[in-house]
Amino acid sequence: MKAVVPYFLRTSFLLVCFFLFPALGFSAIQQHEIRLGLTDSARVLSVRSSSHFFLQVPSGKRYKISESVTIKRQGDTLLLNDRKITASFVSVQGGDEVYHLKVLTDADISSSKSSKNEWTVRGPLDIKRVPTGLAVVNRINLETYVAGVVSGEVSPTWPIEALKAQAVAARTYVLYKQMKMQEQPFDVFASVQDQVYHGHAARPESVLRAISETKGHVLTHERRPIYAAYSSTAAGPTEDALYVWALDLPYLKGVNCPFDEQSPRYNWRTSFTFDYLENQLRKEGYAVGSVATFTPYTFTPSGRVDRVRLLHSRGEIILRGQDLRRIVGYSKIFSTNFSVKSLGANVEVVGHGAGHAVGMCQWGMREMAELGYDYQSILRHYYPGTSLLPLSRVNLIP
Repeated sequence: MKAVVPYFLRTSFLLVCFFLFPALGFSAIQQHEIRLGLTDSARVLSVRSSSHFFLQVPSGKRYKISESVTIKRQGDTLLLNDRKITASFVSVQGGDEVYHLKVLTDADISSSKSSKNEWTVRGPLDIKRVPTGLAVVNRINLETYVAGVVSGEVSPTWPIEALKAQAVAARTYVLYKQMKMQEQPFDVFASVQDQVYHGHAARPESVLRAISETKGHVLTHERRPIYAAYSSTAAGPTEDALYVWALDLPYLKGVNCPFDEQSPRYNWRTSFTFDYLENQLRKEGYAVGSVATFTPYTFTPSGRVDRVRLLHSRGEIILRGQDLRRIVGYSKIFSTNFSVKSLGANVEVVGHGAGHAVGMCQWGMREMAELGYDYQSILRHYYPGTSLLPLSRVNLIP
């Protein structure tokens, strides 16, 4: 016999589903955690807080810290304020969970410069002994992380639709990396290596609005987060990821970008000496003699330098354009869209754009928003063939 459910029970069940499931989805967004790498090469680490906190080791033992602690690596052990413990891992937790960290690497110790390695962060910290020193991972809520990236990557005075596009790209990028990095100690670095993250700080109202109005929105391809790459200024068509990272992704093909002429890096000029170039190459392990010529060798379909050829007294070196940028310095060669203008006492280089030019152009995003495009249109333009989905419908399984 078929069971009959009374109408009022069916109605109640539907109401519960209507209110409960969205709440569960919102809760999942609120609880989604990111493992943010602050450093993986610290020799000495200072942790301070405005109230007492705890250091916990894997055995469960906890050390109460009144206000600050210095953590050092010494061989296979850790020193907590010069007290030796055998654990290779400690978790920093408790108090108001706002911690100020000061990290010293070998280079910082020798040069007495450490400001770039100081952070004020919120949330638990994991400190682990690794071959290169001490790795520090900040466990942080997804949306808090995205707010810090938007604040770090672009100006809060930019149009709100541009800030929304940046928020979705930042959220999507970290979810993609989280899928790929599950076996690693952290998901992303808090620097230009991944996304620039500003630590625990007050966020401008415009940034908070951009986060709130795009909360949980993720760019997807076949229901998975895309590799939402972006850079400052394309200064022409965006680049195919195939020529930068050897990734053949349908949504990271070059598209036209006539929107970024306001960028301060749309045109640039720089120079460096041959001695500097030779020293940088030797640091990378190249057996280079005296460099005689330095010329672009092959080009990508977008017109950027794919390979460069260096003739020197011991032979020749063929370098990828992206490798040349890294070796010479990203602050000297801002993009691979360049030409060599002179080879006198110095190498003079003239170029256009800044960054790898794959995916979304941030200055293009800004002008598109000024022209009246909404953030969905901006994202569709730079990442063709993608879909915007709520986090609850996104497949995060590697």
